[in-house]
Amino acid sequence: MSVTPASLAAALERGPLVLDGGLSNQLEAQGCDLTDELWSARLLADDPGQLEAAHTAYARAGARVLITGSYQASYEGFAHRGVGHEEATALLRRSVELARAGAERAAAERTAAGERGAEPVWVAASVGPYGAMLADGSEYRGRYGLSVAELARFHRPRIEALAAAGPDALALETVPDADEAEALLSAVEGCGVPVWLSYSIAGETTRAGQPLRDAFALAAGVDQVIAVGVNCCEPGDADRAVEIAADTTGKPVVVYPNSGEEWDATARSWRGRVTFDPGRVKAWRDAGARLIGGCCRVGPERIAELAAVVRGDGRR
Repeated sequence: MSVTPASLAAALERGPLVLDGGLSNQLEAQGCDLTDELWSARLLADDPGQLEAAHTAYARAGARVLITGSYQASYEGFAHRGVGHEEATALLRRSVELARAGAERAAAERTAAGERGAEPVWVAASVGPYGAMLADGSEYRGRYGLSVAELARFHRPRIEALAAAGPDALALETVPDADEAEALLSAVEGCGVPVWLSYSIAGETTRAGQPLRDAFALAAGVDQVIAVGVNCCEPGDADRAVEIAADTTGKPVVVYPNSGEEWDATARSWRGRVTFDPGRVKAWRDAGARLIGGCCRVGPERIAELAAVVRGDGRR
């Protein structure tokens, strides 16, 4: 059995932790069809065992923080599939349970293999942006035409459901727009769970074009935010973003970029070349990164390499 300390924030004070990688690419490697608008969230209802297996694969690879399969999950998205409110709440809760089960399964395997001193694993419940529910690529653009208040009203119900499931943190992730970040920070107030805020970026701006320093500053004085940073971006863009996040907020930095390939929302496929390199980890760590992993197209093999670098036994 894995043992989870009470506070993820306290663990970050002791040193960097390895995040998992892209959930969707691992599910596809397991043979799952993710062409549905609900993407990986469909499996919460249709094949939860696949999600547990994907979480287990990342825990085996050395991930110390697992992000749930709730990125694309929302009451509105489930309603489009005829899923009622109570069932949708149960599915959101299930996303946390499956990540915990994956961690426990990996720990049990290590115990059975005679390994001792299993490392603790934390679970972060994914809260994706409004654009993820639209399933039209707008999470890479932002600027949805909604007010901050309207976005907060969208996010609050699922945040409450996920928080009630008892994750160690909420991952407010792939946020393309500082206005949506403001809405999310409002929506998590009083939920009783620490959060990290992670933007999707292009260069030194959010996807919506706001300067990163201004975007990170929204979280600087918020005690509930235990880390700020970037994800679902070019690995090269993450280099400077980590420095800006640390300098602007003084908080631990979270960083988990894509493989370097680019998502074509029209063709619904990836193009370009892989530039993700675990060798970047040392520079990120030195600049203040404490949660380090991968996003889309970064699988367990890469996370294992990254974990080796974080442990200090990598050759990079």
